[in-house]
Amino acid sequence: MTACSTDPLIDPVARRDASPPTAANGDRKRRQDPAGPGTAVITKTKTQTKRPNLYRVLLLNDDYTPMEFVVHVLERFFNKDREAATRIMLHVHHHGIGECGIFTYEVAETKVTQVMDFARKHQHPLQCVMEKK
Repeated sequence: MTACSTDPLIDPVARRDASPPTAANGDRKRRQDPAGPGTAVITKTKTQTKRPNLYRVLLLNDDYTPMEFVVHVLERFFNKDREAATRIMLHVHHHGIGECGIFTYEVAETKVTQVMDFARKHQHPLQCVMEKK
């Protein structure tokens, strides 16, 4: 054979450019492990997901919006049955404010917008707000 051969065992230039076998690298790493020969430590990182912030959707009392309209809003936009909607409406009437539900930011914002648009469409001054829980 000549010195110009592309065989990595004979040609020093080809040997330099050739990548070493991966099994040999893995064996070398295992032998250098301080825990002992032939042992390896595998760590698995677990990603922690953060729970989203929650927001309370609240109805505010006013002297003009009919009670039946508030009950209808609670049934339509918050999926409350007639009894639960009436209970919340009476709480709003007696205490000035009442909680309709607890949601993530996007859902709470959507519900507030829907209620406000629906109330304006029906010419009622009903106010709906959200606050961080």
